[in-house]
Amino acid sequence: MKLNIRRPRRNRKNAVIRNLVQENFVSVNDLIYPLFVSSEVKDKQEISSMPGIYRFSKDALLFEVEECLKLGLSAFALFPHISENLKNNEASESWNDKGLYLSTISLLKKNFPEAFIITDVAMDPYSNYGHDGVVKDNEILNDETLEILGKMALAQAQIGANMVAPSDMMDGRVGYIRKILDENGFTNVSIMAYTAKYASGFYGPFRDALDSAPKFGDKKTYQMNPANSREALIELELDTLEGADIVMVKPALSYLDIIHLFRQNSNLPVAAYNVSGEYAMVKAAGQKNWIDEKRVRDEILLSIKRAGADIILTYFAKEWAKDNVLK
Repeated sequence: MKLNIRRPRRNRKNAVIRNLVQENFVSVNDLIYPLFVSSEVKDKQEISSMPGIYRFSKDALLFEVEECLKLGLSAFALFPHISENLKNNEASESWNDKGLYLSTISLLKKNFPEAFIITDVAMDPYSNYGHDGVVKDNEILNDETLEILGKMALAQAQIGANMVAPSDMMDGRVGYIRKILDENGFTNVSIMAYTAKYASGFYGPFRDALDSAPKFGDKKTYQMNPANSREALIELELDTLEGADIVMVKPALSYLDIIHLFRQNSNLPVAAYNVSGEYAMVKAAGQKNWIDEKRVRDEILLSIKRAGADIILTYFAKEWAKDNVLK
């Protein structure tokens, strides 16, 4: 008996038709590669909780960026690992133009002007407390922190940053930074806001990389509650009104619904951060041969795109490019 039924399998019957009807794609142009520069290593040092990811010296970082550019990766998010004796409650090392971070940005832009350098605007790598704000009586002060973030962002723009990325989650920081940049003639420096940055358990390996874990308490008074989604729309509205050029969701995998929510409610480009813990879990399971690591990696990146992200920050960027660009 002939059945009069719909047959979606016709569009899956071979690789050609599957490729023709594929709805979402990951491209090297979608990826931002996070990099760590350190004053504490001579060449490079693998981060034990992030196999394949390194802290680089300034000179070694140049070789890494050059190799990535040859793979088609051109956007880099740079994070600093500095010695403890340089940390204080004012994060003053963050605007020292002779210090590690700013001198590294300058070196990168001098050697690779085509590289798009995205800088981190946050106090925790420079704070003796490991928090993203000024600490007083065990409280994180919001407005006092904005002044420091403004100094930091301006110093980064002056040294050549293409985009600043405030990751602190202080109220009003996007508008404050936009005003400082514009008043000083840096209207072309973009802002990628960590708009919905959740107080997540997935950040552990990143904090290992920077030695930036909080020295007391946690970050729940400024990072978002993982239980909340409507609150993310408040942050989205505020960052948009304050002048963000790109809005970000962090982490990505447990927050695909938030990425989709942003895509439905904003015309701005949406970024998602495939964070260190998400990377580490895949690497650990892959080393145990419990999963097909590359297949899972590609599925994760595709899922982030499918949810609505235009841009993905991911530690998989370089290896993905090696596997997909150099075919």
